[in-house]
Amino acid sequence: MSIPRRKPLTAKVGVFGVGHHTYWAQFPGLLEEMRRKQGHLAKCLEGHGVEVADFGLVDKAQGAYELLPRLQAADLDLVFCDMVTYATSSTFGAIARGLDLPIVLVALQPMPAMDYANGSTYMQLCNDDFCSVPEFTGVAIRMGRRPPPVILGTMENDPVAEGELREWCQIAKVLHDLRRARIGHMGHVLESMLDMHTDPTAVTAAFGCHVVQCEPDDILRRYRDDFAEEIDAKKRDILSFFDTPDPKSDPVTTKLTERDLHIAAKAAVALEKFIGDKKLDGLAYYYEAEAGTPMRELVTNLIVGNSQLTAAGFPMCGEYDIKTCIAMLIMDRLDIGGSFAEFHPVDFVRDTVLVGHDGPHHLNIADGKPVIRSLKKYHGKPGSGASVEFRLKTGPITMLSIGVRADGKFKFVVAEGESLEGPIPPTGNTNTHGRFKPDVRTFLKRWVAEGPTHHFALGIGHHASAIQKIAECLGIECAVVG
Repeated sequence: MSIPRRKPLTAKVGVFGVGHHTYWAQFPGLLEEMRRKQGHLAKCLEGHGVEVADFGLVDKAQGAYELLPRLQAADLDLVFCDMVTYATSSTFGAIARGLDLPIVLVALQPMPAMDYANGSTYMQLCNDDFCSVPEFTGVAIRMGRRPPPVILGTMENDPVAEGELREWCQIAKVLHDLRRARIGHMGHVLESMLDMHTDPTAVTAAFGCHVVQCEPDDILRRYRDDFAEEIDAKKRDILSFFDTPDPKSDPVTTKLTERDLHIAAKAAVALEKFIGDKKLDGLAYYYEAEAGTPMRELVTNLIVGNSQLTAAGFPMCGEYDIKTCIAMLIMDRLDIGGSFAEFHPVDFVRDTVLVGHDGPHHLNIADGKPVIRSLKKYHGKPGSGASVEFRLKTGPITMLSIGVRADGKFKFVVAEGESLEGPIPPTGNTNTHGRFKPDVRTFLKRWVAEGPTHHFALGIGHHASAIQKIAECLGIECAVVG
């Protein structure tokens, strides 16, 4: 079972080719051949779920200057420069200097190797995709820009190059939503969690998204509405998706009660109405409210609804941690999950560490049917109610924490590991056994030395490389641990 996305993943990328105008008269048919190569790249990109704007081929300096304002006006998320043959760097310099977007150089030659016995200058020019790459990267540096990344390979039957194209299209989808998202911020930091404090303006400066300051009363108004049919439908949805087992060893847990199911369903419906009202794409929240009030009941019972929303591509983040909400959005747009997580007890017998949290979770990366338990108390927080528990899928995992340096700049801290089979405590919390190289003691010491926040986003697969590329696109420091 999986929860479908609320919104489809999308991005708009630009493609332009480069060549040398002198060649066209010298080698009849070469220009048409280069245009076919560029059309092949555009078709490949469309196959990865992005909208492609093809800007044609630039073959002299004037063309670069004419193309720059068109690229700037096209509302693109990323640009691919197709190195179809040798081109002078004048076809790129103005664009490298003036375009404030990530540019990826694509050098995919038609032949895996030249047919040397029948080789010709024409054949060489058709396969000269890499020839001017050093010239382009060098000029980018002279223009005060980072050297653009390069995809190098062949047009056909090249899984490495195809994987890199796919990865960059996913990165474009991340960048698309980061700079358009409306992330709600509601409540306050859990008292004394100094690593949670975040400047909303700094979030907009670094990522582009707008931070919407929300009031808990905005949800409470919806919670007080009369929508019995929607609550009943949500109850059926919850019971069809989750198991509700009997309690085991933890006296804090009980079998899901009818009251807790009703409150969780009512809170979930109110939450969805609230995010529709505010047109939000994510929410970081924490609020305690007065004991015995409807507000306390509401704000302490969002876990089930927010786990369903997180799985649908709407990152919900507890403890007011908007930095981790951004990290969860990045992972979700990479299509690798993105659960809210932290480190739990170390298992020195298995050389693992339990990785999890009491919610919210990305239900689509669960191993088997997730569980709901009623909790008599939330440890360290007020309230009681339904809580989500599951094991993460076994296999490779990636973690992303967003910390803050002493100068106020954000920093990505990333690690890859493995999710292993193993028992988890029946506490109504999600957990998995995480194994990290070279061993759990060394890894955890290296992790904390990089200055992460104590939360992080947890996804499946090994994707540190993609997250590093996103950090470079955003101009954010990135440390990969291990």
